Amino acid sequence: MSHVVIIGCGVVGAAIAYELSQIKGLHITVIDRQAPAQASTGAALGVLVGIISQKIKGKAWLWRQTSIQRYETLIPELEAITGRKIPFNRQGILSLCLEEEDNLEKWQKLLAIRHSQGWQLEIWDNAQLKNICPQVDNEKIIGAVYSPQDRQLDPTALTLALVEAAQHNGVTFKFGVTVLGQTPTGEEITRCDSIETIEGRITADWFVVAAGLGSTPLTAQLNQKVDIRPVLGQALQFSLGHPLGNPDFQPTITGNDVHIVPVGGGDYWIGATVEFPSDEDEIPPNQELLEFVRQQAIAFCPELAHAQIIRTWSGLRPRPEARPAPVVENLCGFSNVLLATGHYRNGVLLAPATAYAIREMIISQGMGNRE
Repeated sequence: MSHVVIIGCGVVGAAIAYELSQIKGLHITVIDRQAPAQASTGAALGVLVGIISQKIKGKAWLWRQTSIQRYETLIPELEAITGRKIPFNRQGILSLCLEEEDNLEKWQKLLAIRHSQGWQLEIWDNAQLKNICPQVDNEKIIGAVYSPQDRQLDPTALTLALVEAAQHNGVTFKFGVTVLGQTPTGEEITRCDSIETIEGRITADWFVVAAGLGSTPLTAQLNQKVDIRPVLGQALQFSLGHPLGNPDFQPTITGNDVHIVPVGGGDYWIGATVEFPSDEDEIPPNQELLEFVRQQAIAFCPELAHAQIIRTWSGLRPRPEARPAPVVENLCGFSNVLLATGHYRNGVLLAPATAYAIREMIISQGMGNRE
């Protein structure tokens, strides 16, 4: 039986664990120095920008499409296995068009492309927007694009369900365990034989590095450093006490890179900032940027001015340096070390497609056999 060790248990690591747990002949161990969903995943808003994204071809589009399709079956599948309820907003994403920056012609082109690909998009004029979503009230808004097949979910609830379902399928999870080092073997460094942890050495056939920002020191130990840099995001939770607009139609509303995410009970997540590190890789939270996000949300939906801020939080997104996100490939020079990291702002969106990709890499490259 082949042994796969996954390092990191955010949404990506958990999705890989669950996907691999459905393959016969694999023994799977997941290691994380924290509890699941504590880093980038726990801070994410879970907005699945797939159909409404401007990506139309290549892997950037294919992976979005794969994930959006998979979530439709994955959520009920996980709920059936675990008995957990995963908040999953099926009412779509509404992208507001601002007069100074949005070209409706580009949206018309995207609509035609999506229809040819079998997906739906709608372009609403201002009259339609005000009729369907009266909470949106800003003179600079000239209309909106509605994507009924995009989704939003709770990333922490999803990750915990993935962990429980993977455990149900026999996956071993080791939380609070730190990886101390990795051991290459052979005259030429082509394989990693084992890793050292605070609980001792673990030998395996495959190692999947899904550790986000922790991927950089792990790969540096094998002299193949993958440079992942932090980008801070701050968000807020508003409590209004009642839903905005029509209580029966509560899509995620987005505009000017600010999301207004309904989470039930008249509460909304608002975010997020995008804050890059200084030369010292430090990112002190910028309160002015957070206030801009708050004011932008109020500008789109003025009723939010009366809401109470009941929570603010922040998280560090893993952004690859000088290369596209994400990094899903063999670690250079190693046949059995796979990278599934650096998803930047799309970890929740691309987790199912990443899990598929890792599964196919392990199957196609040979599962190995360590008796």
